Amino acid sequence: MTSTTSTARTATDAPLPIPGPATPYQRDIARYWDGEARPVNLRLGDVDGLYHHHYGIGEVDHAALGDPEDSESEKKLIAELHRLESAQAEYLLGHLGDIGREDMVVDAGCGRGGSMVMAHQRFGCHVEGVTLSARQAEFANRRARELGIQDHVRARVCNMLSTPFETGRAAASWNNESTMYVDLQDLFAEHSRILRVGGRYVTITGCWNPRYGQPSKWVSQINAHFECNIHSRREYLRAMADNRLVPQAVVDVTPATLPYWELRATSSLVTGIEDAFINSYKDGSFQYLLIAADRV
Repeated sequence: MTSTTSTARTATDAPLPIPGPATPYQRDIARYWDGEARPVNLRLGDVDGLYHHHYGIGEVDHAALGDPEDSESEKKLIAELHRLESAQAEYLLGHLGDIGREDMVVDAGCGRGGSMVMAHQRFGCHVEGVTLSARQAEFANRRARELGIQDHVRARVCNMLSTPFETGRAAASWNNESTMYVDLQDLFAEHSRILRVGGRYVTITGCWNPRYGQPSKWVSQINAHFECNIHSRREYLRAMADNRLVPQAVVDVTPATLPYWELRATSSLVTGIEDAFINSYKDGSFQYLLIAADRV
């Protein structure tokens, strides 16, 4: 894929209103992501034109990093971080089940659209993304046009708790690190509504571990940094059960994400939140989970 950074980063359209009723918190989140331009998201996306808003999984390929004294070492490190975050998206997509070319899937909290592009490339299906951020939607739609897949991949400004999709229309849907911005009961009620019976829902998310007792100081730091509200693992499973979503897989991928964070902490792209993730994963107060559930 060819990266076209010079056009992909230019957003001149005025922010759009969020369709339907929006709370003050939702408007705050829209403003937050409209203004977000962290190098850790943009520079990693520049590697191949897939712009993500999530973290990575898998072992670091130290051979690919080469000699730390090499003048290209930082470029190689960024490429490796991006490889790990794309591996995370592939892992999520691999749990969606059998998706056909005529199927429609939904990325709830699609960000700049990296996972939507990957879903279309993998399945050939139609992908609908929703985000509160007009900037993100514009960015994702521009990338789809640049790639010539705008007839199959579309992002829209929309509240993921009240989407315009027909009831039972989606073959699959997912949240990739976006559930911490919403009430889980409302969220899973909407996914249950848009999914056909037998459809698959998947999320990868950070959640606090009920066995720890309460959210740790590290979890509180993460909440403050991203202006979000991290839920417990127990809340996910309860809200799914309440909304006809039956888990088929619950996978603790915490050990698989630690290498990403430890590598990122050595890069020039640090944001100051790396230690909170590393420490909370190591002390067990925070977990990185994949949950795949079927609509019954």
